[in-house]
Amino acid sequence: MTTAREIMTQSPRCIGVNDSLRIAASVMADLDVGALPICGEDRKLKGMLTDRDIVVGAVAKGMDPETTPAGRLAKGAPVTIAADDDVRIVLERMQRHQVRRLPVIENHQLVGIVSQADVALSLSAASTGKTVEGISQ
Repeated sequence: MTTAREIMTQSPRCIGVNDSLRIAASVMADLDVGALPICGEDRKLKGMLTDRDIVVGAVAKGMDPETTPAGRLAKGAPVTIAADDDVRIVLERMQRHQVRRLPVIENHQLVGIVSQADVALSLSAASTGKTVEGISQ
């Protein structure tokens, strides 16, 4: 059985709930990623922030990226998986919720992210194709 822990990107960089959207965008650019977990001081996951959230959810609505905190865009409970969940659960959850990235939680702490790219690098072409198709519906 392959687990989320085996395919995840470990120790993802978090953006703090009070960090500005400009800081978040800068971190995304530095890391060449399109999404970051939003974490509290306790390193507990508060949400996910995408480059699209910043542009469409904030800038297009007139929010100032210098003063708008990342936490303002955290909506609802993020979809997560446990580190020891079977990869079949990972794929099913990505498809059901149509998300390209899943935060991985262990002992209530963020320990990793499973992205669509992690799936592609770790699993068969058939599994990857089915997952991408399910996410994109």
